[in-house]
Amino acid sequence: MSGTHESHPEIVKRLKRAEGHLRSIVEMIEAGRPCLELAQQLHAVEKAVGKAKTTLIHDHIDHCLEESIGPQSKAERATLNEFRQLSKYL
Repeated sequence: MSGTHESHPEIVKRLKRAEGHLRSIVEMIEAGRPCLELAQQLHAVEKAVGKAKTTLIHDHIDHCLEESIGPQSKAERATLNEFRQLSKYL
């Protein structure tokens, strides 16, 4: 089981973008920008990080977990798909 997956480069890109965005929010705070603008920008960063987390978890389920479990019946696959859907609430 490899530690790097197909989705990792996209996750890294997303997180680097969020990192730059977060730095600009710090500058906005230091410049005394309005709280509404700050909250909107913080929300955008939070969503970007959350999407990266969801992508990572789904990639793990799709590759690592399925590889560990091996071939599955239709019922077993349904359970795994349900787990994948539940993971979006993490």
